[in-house]
Amino acid sequence: MQTNPFQIIVTKPIFPSLINLPAVHRPPPSTPLLKPPRAISISTPNGSTTPTTTVSTLDVVDDSVAAFWDYQFLFVSQRSETTEPVTLRVVEGAVPPEFPSGTYYLTGPGLFSDDHGSTVHPLDGHGYLRAFRFDGINGDEVKVKFMAKYVKTEAQVEEHDPVTGTWRFTHRGPFSVLKGGQKVGNTKVMKNVANTSVLSWGGRLLCLWEGGDPYEIEPETLATVGKVKLMEGCDPVVESGGGGGGGGVWDVAARLLKPILYGVFKMPPKRLLSHYKLDTCRNRLLMMSCNAEDMLLPHSHFTFYEFDSSFKEVAKQEFTIPDHLMIHDWAFTDTRYLLFANRIKLDVVGAMTAVCGTTPMITALSVNPSKDTSPIYLLPRFPDEVNYNRDWRVPIEAPSQFWLLHVCNAYENLDENGNSEIQIHGSACSYEWFNFQKLFGYDWQSGKLDPSVMNINGSQSKTLPHLVQVSINLDANGNCQRCDAEPLNEWNNSSDFPVINPAFSGSKNKYIYAAASSGSRSALPSFPFDMVVKLNASTKSVHTWSVGSRRFIGEPTFIAKGSEEDEGYILVVEYAVAVQRCYLVILDSKKIGAADALVARLEVPRHLNFPLGFHGFWASDE
Repeated sequence: MQTNPFQIIVTKPIFPSLINLPAVHRPPPSTPLLKPPRAISISTPNGSTTPTTTVSTLDVVDDSVAAFWDYQFLFVSQRSETTEPVTLRVVEGAVPPEFPSGTYYLTGPGLFSDDHGSTVHPLDGHGYLRAFRFDGINGDEVKVKFMAKYVKTEAQVEEHDPVTGTWRFTHRGPFSVLKGGQKVGNTKVMKNVANTSVLSWGGRLLCLWEGGDPYEIEPETLATVGKVKLMEGCDPVVESGGGGGGGGVWDVAARLLKPILYGVFKMPPKRLLSHYKLDTCRNRLLMMSCNAEDMLLPHSHFTFYEFDSSFKEVAKQEFTIPDHLMIHDWAFTDTRYLLFANRIKLDVVGAMTAVCGTTPMITALSVNPSKDTSPIYLLPRFPDEVNYNRDWRVPIEAPSQFWLLHVCNAYENLDENGNSEIQIHGSACSYEWFNFQKLFGYDWQSGKLDPSVMNINGSQSKTLPHLVQVSINLDANGNCQRCDAEPLNEWNNSSDFPVINPAFSGSKNKYIYAAASSGSRSALPSFPFDMVVKLNASTKSVHTWSVGSRRFIGEPTFIAKGSEEDEGYILVVEYAVAVQRCYLVILDSKKIGAADALVARLEVPRHLNFPLGFHGFWASDE
């Protein structure tokens, strides 16, 4: 029997219910649940004078039930794929004829439940690659064509029956526990779903995941080519993870763990991180990996790789840090790699239940808030070429404790006396708020989503993700003279996914763009995000564009079109949950905060409506 392409993780409301819950595996109703649409305008967040523009949307009663279901509808499974490109309809504005030709790729999970009672955490959802192709016609009209397909990973091929269209989850994944499949004794832990980020480099399109090899995709058809081995030459039995540091008892423990992790749980010896960096000055791709056993031991082994434009490896550096760290994103400057030490610890009881299969593997770990400071490691990028005058094993201690989420840029200035200043812009949250087992509000025991986990009011809201600026001053001998960490431009709204004009990556930049929350909705004050914020690091100004009520956005992407840093466009997907539609929004990056910031909105056909994406990439034809 053909299954319905839409599925919802149906949950019991955590707030007083005013409506009946829809049945499982049913598409959302075609009309709004609460009130008919009426155009409104949303005020500036928090009543501030920050310039904000909005679009018309739906007027609804902002109660807990509407908020609850709006959040659920961000995670509606989409089982359908496109066989041919679909031309998107422009519903507002127009795509400028001078818009650059290229493709905007967006990846993220596409499926959250199977046909046998199992649900998975959003981070364990199979990768669903979306592509928006911009093609100019005779120089006066630009058509945008949409495609979407699942990445055919080994796990996807095993779990999906293409004949019947049904799914049966057999891999646990790091954040989930199966209900309808094998639970106890299931060693299929490292479920590489290729759902986290996407990259076009050296003529190849790759989908990456936090913990395994990337998958190559054919750019025109989105067909999966296969797994790419970027870290060849690592013997899963003999490789020792050298690099200086560690040693002793932990080397012995690592040797004992490797046969179990590699042989029993089929973990790759090195886990490639999903976040990469582009050094536009050197025209290099920078990537980073860690060892599988690092998850369980109080030392961390990192390897940095640099590739030229033909994907040839041109540099490789290895470092061992005597601490138990969890790195998701990182930074670089012209001469250094920068690591923010998110500290973790082993949960012995959680590790035992995780190995048995009764809890997710991630329950083996918890955050380690034992230090009041945040260590930052300044690792030499070219040790044979640059005199660093500093022992990289000694971290810089930022005076406040925070958990780094994402980095948009870092750069270093050197004066005539040899003193250096390092600036890092990114997003961070508190150790108090960050919880491996509650990301996105997913409860692995019930398989349900609770939006209240991601939304906190009052003074506790400062623990949520927000934009930060870290400043480090070193003297000519490498001694730290100052290290400060503060909200970027004193902007305290919940924010994440910061980006810049990629031409300024690793160099001094002025403008930062991010997804942020206006705080205008009492039941969802912090997440999902509903506006794009533009910050000027030089003037400290802040400008925003708001998508409106009951509409959310994902990560913004900057498309350059001129020589000025903020000359270009912002692409961002709008999730209009009240009407169950997705739109591709084009903003003029110079005009964010002005009434005419919106350039165009393009509608994705309803039957191809997709869940919240993670990270995107603009691949220019030039």
